[in-house]
Amino acid sequence: MAAENVQAVDLAQLPVPQLNQLRAQFEEEEQMLTQSLAQLKGVQSRFIESQESVLKLSKKETGKDVLVPLTSSMYVPGQLANTEKVLIDIGTGYHVKMTIDEAKGYFTRITEYITKKMEVVQKNLIEKDKLRQVTTEMLQLKIQAQQQQTAQQQA
Repeated sequence: MAAENVQAVDLAQLPVPQLNQLRAQFEEEEQMLTQSLAQLKGVQSRFIESQESVLKLSKKETGKDVLVPLTSSMYVPGQLANTEKVLIDIGTGYHVKMTIDEAKGYFTRITEYITKKMEVVQKNLIEKDKLRQVTTEMLQLKIQAQQQQTAQQQA
């Protein structure tokens, strides 16, 4: 978000159709932020799971029997050849060989980074929700005022 492009708008000066449009925009932004937050939570949980797997691997011995996943539902038997180094997927098809300690550090850093991003998204989500609520309240006040004005004209 570009903070320098933000302009203050007096909601009381906006007509009902513009208030309606503004409220719809805030609702759409809220949905987008909610989806982003859910995606970040999913990514965060995968990295935490990977970190836990690295911790478990560091306690295992070379030659121990394991099941190696080929797909999400198919495994083949294997044996641990090396428990000192792991191959980490760092994204977009790139893999890096790391020691167990390097992998632990990597997963800790990436989890902290994602957590900070989640906090920013959560803060923006709360802000958008407040803006939507204020806009909705102003919209309701304007509609009530129009209804009262119509009722007075008919009387």
